[in-house]
Amino acid sequence: MEPTAVSAHTPDVQAQAPTVQVGLSRVGVTGVEKVIRLRQDHSEQLFYARLECFVDLGAAQKGAHMSRFEEVVNEALGEVILGESTLKAETLAEHIAVLVRDRQRARRAEVTIAARYPEHKPAPASGTQTQEIYTLFGSAVASERGTRRLVGVAAQGMTACPCAQELVTGRARERLLAEDFDAEEVERILQAVPVATHNQRGIGTLHIGCVEDCDTQIEAQTLLEIVEGSMSSEIYELMKRSDEAQVVEKAHRRPRFVEDCVREMIAGVIERYPELPDADLVSARQENLESIHQHNVVAERFGLMGELRDELRTGDVAARHTTMREWLNS
Repeated sequence: MEPTAVSAHTPDVQAQAPTVQVGLSRVGVTGVEKVIRLRQDHSEQLFYARLECFVDLGAAQKGAHMSRFEEVVNEALGEVILGESTLKAETLAEHIAVLVRDRQRARRAEVTIAARYPEHKPAPASGTQTQEIYTLFGSAVASERGTRRLVGVAAQGMTACPCAQELVTGRARERLLAEDFDAEEVERILQAVPVATHNQRGIGTLHIGCVEDCDTQIEAQTLLEIVEGSMSSEIYELMKRSDEAQVVEKAHRRPRFVEDCVREMIAGVIERYPELPDADLVSARQENLESIHQHNVVAERFGLMGELRDELRTGDVAARHTTMREWLNS
């Protein structure tokens, strides 16, 4: 039996009034998977990306046109592929958000791109080239005021626990004194030899959000440097023995709590981007995969650049920590 053709007079069910007329904050699609070409750090790369697209939905409209999300994504990616130049992740997200808002006739549209991509870097001692996988984030919210953008990265590293290191140092000091080393010799030994502690593999995530009229260029490579530098040491997928020794020693010479990593990220952003407006957002998160516990530990700090600058300048704890969701919705 032949399928019945859709009549031109078929009612638009999505446009009908819902039974309960309440507006919805976000309606859309998640888990849209694409291989896309993006401009990253002055070069073009292929990325495996997952996209999310949302619009707000008015109280008088039963549903969004879900197929239009996929149509707009494909159209935007086609324009990028056929265009003369590629876009950065957050710029592509902006491009899609503007199209989605127009096609869905929405007041507001939000798009997020999370893309996995490789970087090649040398191991610290041997110089052996190793491929590391990072995650790049690009988000945009389009409204009648314009578009605000978020760019972010996630990277892994390692941390060495300061608390356990102090405990081990105390016991080592007692043993050395019992072996008739004098106090000055003990301190020289403890300074010369990195003291043991337990380690964690950490995952740092950093976002910077730019308001509608911000023209600051945020490079993912700079954000990666801030994230990796916030931990006790970088890690490498491929290492020789000399690299292992250098990484472990570096980590144990600068032990850091999960909280330290977040604070270092915040300080890094303020140092590297002094031109960012006070209304721009910073969101830093560190999760450490504990080695001597069965749980993980997490620390976060989010806020406007103005809030963070004031707190660092005055020493007064900020009364308000603006969240990413608040910033996106404002």
